[in-house]
Amino acid sequence: MPAGSQAAVSRVDGNRFALVIGNAKYAAGEAPLQEPVNDARDVAEELRRYGFDVETGENLTGDIIRLALDRFYGNIKQGSIALIFFSGVGIQTSGQNYLIPIDASIWAETDVQRDGIALDAILGELKNRGADVRIALLDASRRNPFEKRFRSYFAGLAPLKAPGGMLAMYSAAPDTVASGGAGEQSLLVSEWLKQVSVPDLTAEEMFNRVRDGVSRASQGAQVPWLLSTLTEPFAFGLVSPQKRVEPPVTTTKPVSLPELKPPPVVIETPKSPDKSPDKSPDKPKQPPVADTPPLVPPNPPIIANIPPPNTVAPIDDPAIQILSGKIAANPNDQASWYKRGQLYASKGAYTLALKDFNEALRLNPRDVEAYNNRCWTRTVSGDLRGASKDCEEALRLRPGFADALDSRGLLNLKSGQIRNAIADFDAALAANPKLTSSLYGRGLAKVRNGAAADGERDLAKAKAMDPNIVKEFANYGLR
Repeated sequence: MPAGSQAAVSRVDGNRFALVIGNAKYAAGEAPLQEPVNDARDVAEELRRYGFDVETGENLTGDIIRLALDRFYGNIKQGSIALIFFSGVGIQTSGQNYLIPIDASIWAETDVQRDGIALDAILGELKNRGADVRIALLDASRRNPFEKRFRSYFAGLAPLKAPGGMLAMYSAAPDTVASGGAGEQSLLVSEWLKQVSVPDLTAEEMFNRVRDGVSRASQGAQVPWLLSTLTEPFAFGLVSPQKRVEPPVTTTKPVSLPELKPPPVVIETPKSPDKSPDKSPDKPKQPPVADTPPLVPPNPPIIANIPPPNTVAPIDDPAIQILSGKIAANPNDQASWYKRGQLYASKGAYTLALKDFNEALRLNPRDVEAYNNRCWTRTVSGDLRGASKDCEEALRLRPGFADALDSRGLLNLKSGQIRNAIADFDAALAANPKLTSSLYGRGLAKVRNGAAADGERDLAKAKAMDPNIVKEFANYGLR
């Protein structure tokens, strides 16, 4: 046994507390996530074997998560060991990480801060309450289901800056996402369940083994991130797994969060922000592109496998139903036209999306976001000339706009203007170095332009950040 471990592992004294949440049914997701609920149940059961007082929750709204956290904080006292497990969607913005409730209404990055639950705030409160050991196990490095609503996004989670007494693990490295699994458990939880039962390991040693096991199982495609600032050894178990402590017997039944049934979720959409150009942040002008203007040539190359426009409305989507109700009640609700267009576009209903963007721009001809989204929609549906006009107007209204540069780069790539595509992707990445679509698009463009080695580096980096980017571009007819 490592030096100092015995003192640490003997601390099963009713002072271990855990909050375990599995969120799978996001309104913005095309389908429920497969692993979070099973993962939360398995983690909770295992933690109880090691003396943790565990509260669990599945598919929780923001209000219920905040209630759960208040109860969690109320248990913590000086010397406590506090663990939070979250499986679901996590989003970083401005260098901070947010755990996302199932009812989050996110249309812009600012909405993440409003509806998300700040991880730093949780860990800070646990420290303030006196927890000596604070553990965060996060299987939340997933693709952001809201990304097509605001295409400028950061993949995965941001690194933590933790004071002493902290142990944290992400399912994937910072700024990258883990590809979704097809089993009942995620790779992270499956490996954690194996390693936590190994006797005579400190928690830090055990988490290192988890990281190595996930990396091996995924053949290096997924490497969890581990941060430890523990100031004393800590271990989950007392002795060998055969003699693990059973859950403590209590005189009253512990209250489990799923019993706190929230009311039916109503997805509200925030008011449309003022989109006037003078309120937009100043951004550097994009560098000049190649001599050839980014116009579509008379006979652009035919790209195979372009998905046909979908004219069938995804009527079962509750967010679309709500927006349709708002539009019916007020046909001049420009924000609802724009947001419904975004949802239609994200679901491949391009004809319906274009109609909504047209109406949004009729109501507000200076909506730079609507021009950019219509440019992207026209690009992926094959109207390259119309897309070119929209991208140029978006960049005229907001010079250096990374999202519009990314859209125009995609347009140029599809139309065969490779040098212009590289220049646009370069400019977009200068404004937002973590824009995965620009990185992958630039890689494809470089390969086609003869710079295979540079292109492959971009492609590999983009795939590490988001394994799903290959499929996304394949859907655009780009491989």
